[in-house]
Amino acid sequence: MFKRIAVLGSAGVLMASSALAAIDATATTDLNLRAGPSPQSEVIGVIPGTESVTVENCITGSQWCKVNYGGTEGWAYSSYLTAPMQGATDPVVVYDNRDALQIESVEYDGTREEGALVGGTLAGSLAAAAIGGPAAVAGAAIAGAAAGAATQPGDEVVTYIRENPTEPVYLDGEVVVGAGVPDAAPLSEVPGTDYRYIYVNGVPAIVGTDNTVVRVIR
Repeated sequence: MFKRIAVLGSAGVLMASSALAAIDATATTDLNLRAGPSPQSEVIGVIPGTESVTVENCITGSQWCKVNYGGTEGWAYSSYLTAPMQGATDPVVVYDNRDALQIESVEYDGTREEGALVGGTLAGSLAAAAIGGPAAVAGAAIAGAAAGAATQPGDEVVTYIRENPTEPVYLDGEVVVGAGVPDAAPLSEVPGTDYRYIYVNGVPAIVGTDNTVVRVIR
């Protein structure tokens, strides 16, 4: 259950502060929309890169935020969401600026699934490309699109991965193109190619020679 950080009204009802409001944000890359605030939660949709969502609130101390995309409510990883902020030249990362953006915070009182390991024993996180954060991930996605289909894994690679699933591993973070997988991740090879793959956070991902995700299979 979620508990809002708010003020208690005279009628004894928990109410949100009027200073807090939903904001519009933009996905920096194709981003999973999940049913809950956890990498283990079901993927109920995908927010395409550069598409807008409404951020309703975020969990205190977590990178998961409740959003509305095209009328569908779900949860998205706020390190890959940016929003305009007064006084800032460029859009800022939602996770790093939630207070300044006046996004409502909520406490999560239920069982925290975030970062838990199911079906795997690897502890770690999906890091943004190198050390560049969401901007680097966005840049990697743009570069990949600019390179064209010729450099992308072909259908035979995708078919092989789908027909040869591996035991899933769950890590902190969200699987996106450009995200880096830990060195200790149990990657499997695609025969006859330089690609490797991993089923991470419930989604199969193709990994390049530099240990970054080059394609998310949806």
